[in-house]
Amino acid sequence: MTVESLKSLPTVIGVEALRAAIAHAPQSPGVYRMINEHGDIMYIGKARQLKNRLSQYTQIGALSGMKLRMVNQISAVEWTLTRNEGEALLLEANLIKKHQPRYNVLLRDDKSFPYIVLDEALGFARIGKHRGKTQTNKKGGSFYFGPFPSAGAVDATIAVLQKAFLLRNCSDNMFASRTRPCLQYQIKRCAAPCVDYVSAEQYGELVAQAKDFLAGKSTQVQEALRAQMAVASEAMEYERAANLRDRLTAISRMAQKTVAHAAAIGEADVFALHRTENAVCMQVMFYRGGQYFGGRAYFPSHTAEAPDNEIMEAFLGQFYA
Repeated sequence: MTVESLKSLPTVIGVEALRAAIAHAPQSPGVYRMINEHGDIMYIGKARQLKNRLSQYTQIGALSGMKLRMVNQISAVEWTLTRNEGEALLLEANLIKKHQPRYNVLLRDDKSFPYIVLDEALGFARIGKHRGKTQTNKKGGSFYFGPFPSAGAVDATIAVLQKAFLLRNCSDNMFASRTRPCLQYQIKRCAAPCVDYVSAEQYGELVAQAKDFLAGKSTQVQEALRAQMAVASEAMEYERAANLRDRLTAISRMAQKTVAHAAAIGEADVFALHRTENAVCMQVMFYRGGQYFGGRAYFPSHTAEAPDNEIMEAFLGQFYA
């Protein structure tokens, strides 16, 4: 992205101010900002060719009532050049989120989505909840799964994963200082690697099974557990067989709750738009590893006169920014 930014002189208002800016606008990709006489940003948009895009606003007869009101208030136009249209899309979404212009379709939600993280820094992976940017842990690496539609969905999934795969959720400091197993072990939600009740190799197998399950390989994981349960029963290791049965039950219930009802969906975010006379609803559905993990509804603002394709484009840009 270049640092170049130009603007028209705020000596006239409306179409004349717009035409003054167009005279200097380049045929380059970038992001433009419509500004009123008070210095407020009214609208932010992107363009493959700035001059052509800005010229469309001078075609008064083709503008909606909302866009016409905006054009009549223009005092200046600023723009920033980008190297390509994709870069312009990202910049546009970030600027809209920052300035919340009154004429843009706005996704009024500043919460980042939660993930499940398997932090493997100490060699015995810890399962937990994560918000914000996902990145590799410098000490050993982290495995992220998501995003999920809500913190509640993450908490419910983690609870099932602990029952099914006996993964620890304690902090690294607590893990390093334990001398006896905690309550999580007593209620059969942890294998207690902190006190060597399970070897590093055995715990690694549990982590690998959890990753397979989250990757959509639920059937393979269940088959492996059934085979282990049969072997334990034949060897009359009934307590171990019962533990495997409980784990298998937890996985089966989880798989039943998250069955995808659409064919051939692996990793996907599915979006649907519905319009009424007074509002627009955007519904997002989350599929991970072929399983449905819930959805979330949004009601973007400033949509009354915006066409569906414009709403969808603006929503997606801000959603993924």
